[in-house]
This record gives sequence, structure tokens and C-alpha cells, in this order.
Amino acid sequence: MQETNFHTFRALRMFECPKIETHIIASEEDPTGVGEPGVPPVAPALANAIFAATGKRIRQLPIEASL
Repeated sequence: MQETNFHTFRALRMFECPKIETHIIASEEDPTGVGEPGVPPVAPALANAIFAATGKRIRQLPIEASL
């Protein structure tokens, strides 16, 4: 990969991503908890839910309250 910074890096779209499995392993080491693994899929899941409910696609973040 030869990119100059994040502005020239094309991230994968959801349909291009491979199947991802998450396994929670008990540990006393930092970081603890399982809150962080669930954060990245929140925005796409919310955007899909808004589309299912309203028919309007969300194309930008942050998601505005005035849909």
C-alpha cells in the first residue's frame, strides 16, 4: 500500500469487507470490557435502520436529527 495519508486511502465499503467474527475472551489485562468492539458498526446499523423506517439514505456523518 502506498498512501500519503488518510485522505488518499479508500476504505472498504461494507459489501467489500470479508466476514468478521468477534470472540470475547475473559482477561484481567487492560483494556477490559467489551464496549469498544461494538462501536464501529453502530453508524452503519443506524443508517440502515433509518432507511428501513423512512426510505431516506444517510450519506454523511454525523447523522443529523432533522431527517
